[in-house]
Amino acid sequence: MTTTAATDAGSSGAHPRFARALRDLGLDELEGRVRRFPEATRTAAEAAAALGCELSQICKSLIFAADGVPVLVLMDGASRVDVERVRRELGAEQVTRAKAEVVRETTGYAIGGVPPFGHRTRTRVLADRSLLAHDIVWAAAGTPYTVFPMAPRDLVAHAGGTLVDVRERTS
Repeated sequence: MTTTAATDAGSSGAHPRFARALRDLGLDELEGRVRRFPEATRTAAEAAAALGCELSQICKSLIFAADGVPVLVLMDGASRVDVERVRRELGAEQVTRAKAEVVRETTGYAIGGVPPFGHRTRTRVLADRSLLAHDIVWAAAGTPYTVFPMAPRDLVAHAGGTLVDVRERTS
């Protein structure tokens, strides 16, 4: 499926909390650029296939627990997070993937639909520099069927993120 097969979601497609966050951030115009797909876009591969873009143009929003405290890591869709690098970056003793209930409790969204901002609670945000390789990246708009486009630097800024290098290195 290509982008043309998607429908403009507007406020009816984006999760209401996320749509409200866009308005609160003065990003009303992005609400009209939200795309809704009939098939799920909960994985980076599904979203890239639906959009017809490169896997690395998808921004994954992943919740980890650093010494039990939730932290959001924004990563390009073609890369994996190096948990040890996240641990060092945060100065934590232990970093693990957060359980589904922690993700929902922290963000207000289910795994596969977590946007980079507009969460229920404020968390620390790390954004991998790999996102900056593109002019536009696509991120979840609060549901497993919706995505929105944004310039990576703007996305990181609105998420309150710190640019870091936390992706796994391929050998």
